[in-house]
Amino acid sequence: MQKILGYMRKAIKDYHMIEDGDKIAVCLSGGKDSITLLLGLKQLQRFFNKQFDIIAVSVNPGFDFFDTSFLKKTCEEIQVPLIIENSNIKEIVFDIRKEKRPCSLCANIRRGILNSVAIREGCNKIALGHNEDDVLETFLMNLFLTGAFSTFGPSTYMDRSHITVIRPLVYAPEKEIRKFVKRENIAVMQKNCPMDGVSKREYMKNLLFQLNLDIPMVRANLMGVIKRNHIKGWHE
Repeated sequence: MQKILGYMRKAIKDYHMIEDGDKIAVCLSGGKDSITLLLGLKQLQRFFNKQFDIIAVSVNPGFDFFDTSFLKKTCEEIQVPLIIENSNIKEIVFDIRKEKRPCSLCANIRRGILNSVAIREGCNKIALGHNEDDVLETFLMNLFLTGAFSTFGPSTYMDRSHITVIRPLVYAPEKEIRKFVKRENIAVMQKNCPMDGVSKREYMKNLLFQLNLDIPMVRANLMGVIKRNHIKGWHE
């Protein structure tokens, strides 16, 4: 946990993610990243120099794999309040609209639900479990598919909802999160999204893996580009 906490503390400090009195809605999907984020923030509450509260929020997309009992058990064990918000995402995206590229619409609907729950529960921040690999994959997707020099930021204030989205794991490589979950024998929800293995993000994930084999410094170089060139959202 200490290594993960090191990544988190640096990101939180660099981008002023947490302040005294914050109430943070932690997006809990049940996967390795969101569970690691929740455990990390719970640990930080004990010794961080800012006082903040957390709740876990899970959006049920309507897939058969979504296990509410697993999420409840996970949160009960660390004494974090859990809110499960049911939705018809699966029905809308896959059954009714039959989207050929469903990931964007799915994410937008989920984001809207999270914002609504956060406002309802009096939260001023939402914490998402995006890791360093997600940052780099999104950068490559935007660059290659749309010609945009951009990726999501570590901390983003949303004017309409007055909610700030924070991503404390942006410095943590996915492999370190995998190691942590395996080493600590932490259970995660086994998900089976229809887009697993066939999305453009999966393509970028594989591309990044291959690039890293051929050019060992490619990850550090890409992160350096993102930070140095003041890509929107990445001002320190």
